[in-house]
Amino acid sequence: MNMHIKVTATEANRSFSRLLQEVRKGNRVTITSHGQPLATLAPAENEEERKARREEALRRLEKRWATQKHITIGPWTREELYERD
Repeated sequence: MNMHIKVTATEANRSFSRLLQEVRKGNRVTITSHGQPLATLAPAENEEERKARREEALRRLEKRWATQKHITIGPWTREELYERD
């Protein structure tokens, strides 16, 4: 099971190699500074995972667009668009 590890920036600086080993195992590491999340180390996605995630996001967006009501708010002339008050 993958874990989520939290470490301070100081600890991350001292034990970066160990943190990379944890990431290699599939764990995520959050680096904090003064108790606030600063960065996350996570396993890199391979190209197939990245492509699948993008395609799924596009499907969700297209599904959302299909449910949105069409609104007409124009037309404007070029002068009206660039008019300054």
